[in-house]
Amino acid sequence: MLNISENSINNYIKKKDYKVFKVLEDAKSFQFSKKTFLIIFAVLLGVMFAPWTQNIQTDGYVTTRSPEQRPQSIQSVISGRLERWYVKEGDFVDKGDTLVYISDAKSEYFDPNLLERTQEQLSAKTQSGDSYDMKVEALRSQYQALKEALGFKLRQLDNKILQATNKVAMDSMDLVANKTNLSIAQNQLQRTSELHKKGLKSLTELQEKELKVQETQAKVNVQQNKLTNQRNELLNLDLEISSTEREYRDKLAKVQSDIQTAMSAKLGTVADASKLQNQLRNYTERQERYYITAPQSGYITKTVTKGIGEIIKEGTDIMTIVPDQYDLAVEVYVRPQDLPLVHQHEKVRLRFDGWPAIVISGWPEASTGIFSGHVVAMDRFISNNGYYRLLVTPDPDDRQWPERLSIGTGARAFLLLNDVPLWYELWRQLNGFPTDYYSEEKESPQKIKLKAPLKSVK
Repeated sequence: MLNISENSINNYIKKKDYKVFKVLEDAKSFQFSKKTFLIIFAVLLGVMFAPWTQNIQTDGYVTTRSPEQRPQSIQSVISGRLERWYVKEGDFVDKGDTLVYISDAKSEYFDPNLLERTQEQLSAKTQSGDSYDMKVEALRSQYQALKEALGFKLRQLDNKILQATNKVAMDSMDLVANKTNLSIAQNQLQRTSELHKKGLKSLTELQEKELKVQETQAKVNVQQNKLTNQRNELLNLDLEISSTEREYRDKLAKVQSDIQTAMSAKLGTVADASKLQNQLRNYTERQERYYITAPQSGYITKTVTKGIGEIIKEGTDIMTIVPDQYDLAVEVYVRPQDLPLVHQHEKVRLRFDGWPAIVISGWPEASTGIFSGHVVAMDRFISNNGYYRLLVTPDPDDRQWPERLSIGTGARAFLLLNDVPLWYELWRQLNGFPTDYYSEEKESPQKIKLKAPLKSVK
């Protein structure tokens, strides 16, 4: 077999009958020549210097950039009892279409005439406020009348005081005249008495003069009393002015107090009417909330609440609606160490689940079945999963994304970075360095500028 001996067995054994001889012959034929090895080595060496596009690969899913275009839950703002369904899962609804009808589940809203009764209370409070307006107007008229009466009364008292003052002056003059007459009568009595002593006047004449003096003295006393009375009346008039002013001030203050009380009651009535009006508006809006309508056009995809008669609490999800018009985007997450390498409008290649594609990450131009996009939003805070979120939208300069692409579809994203040789990328991968660990352009060190030349130290 090894051809060591001169004796051969070829004449005794047929090699074709044994598989091992066939395998040995195939192994001899499969031998590289030196030329072939050099060609393969040259090709591999050339490939090592081929350009390679660095990229960051991450997974994500299809979403929308606008919050109002994402699937949203439809909720009830009031609690109630589910009475009727108007839609089924998969139905298309326009904005404002009725979806569900509920009835009230709280006892304070059971009255079927609740709105009418509340309206009656509001009307009564409004009329009460009008009555207070009339009362305030009447009290103001009364206040004005009291002020006019006070003016009339004061003018009347002023006239009485003027009359009393004149009377006092007249009585004073009369008293002076009476005193003068008394002085004259006394002089006459004295002269008559002297003449009577001399026998020139009779006793009768003397007695007449004495009677005249007494009469004149009586008049003086009467006039003196009259003057005193007139002065006392003048003082009483002064006191009456003060009393009248005080009396009318009390009346005016009471009327003013009544006006303020009526105005305060009116304001309270206005506040109650405002509360009733607000309550009536709330009741009206609450009854309008019995019919739950679609907030926007879309498809009903999931009903959370099940049967008729089920109690729904406010804020509870009833169903989910997916808008029919939306702008697609892809939400992806990158590691914190990769975030500094990503910038706004960064080019992204995408492969969607369900759309076949051949992806060569380092040579995107050689890939097929992929779609293009660019980064439009970057979160400035880390997510709960320890990554940073990016939003990618379609590239307007490239082909459109599939029309049948739906929200929630998985996607594989390739964020394209710098172009480097393939050997550099392999070396970076083997060493575990991040992308763009080294910068090809290095800044030249700046020369230190000195204000004065350095002197050599001796």
